[in-house]
Amino acid sequence: MWDYEHAVETGAAPEAIWRLWTDVENWGAWNAEIEKTEIDGPFATGARITMTPPGEEPIALRIAEVTEGELFVDEARFGDLLLRTVHRMDRLGEGRVRVVYRMEITGPGADEAGARIGPGITADWPATMAALVARAAR
Repeated sequence: MWDYEHAVETGAAPEAIWRLWTDVENWGAWNAEIEKTEIDGPFATGARITMTPPGEEPIALRIAEVTEGELFVDEARFGDLLLRTVHRMDRLGEGRVRVVYRMEITGPGADEAGARIGPGITADWPATMAALVARAAR
């Protein structure tokens, strides 16, 4: 398994962050690495998301888990590899929240493949998460 995690702390309201996460079709407003996103129904376990990065082919995601107001997990399959991204909020008290993104790549050859593709996938997370919490704080 290959994994990577990035976290930021913020005073933004968890409800505002959750609203941005569940507004799938507007992810591009705070994530520069997204040109277009679509969801095939309500934001819930089993929903399918099509995410298109600028100038690239669409990526099919499936929402694997949702805990309302706290976390969601999306998954993408590339051959035998499973790319699982956890988006989580940890409430720290005193109006502070830690926003955590964690990617786990599993499957045959995941260590090698993860080392090759993982850093490119997660490279924008610091900027994306900063934009997310800045928008949520407005």
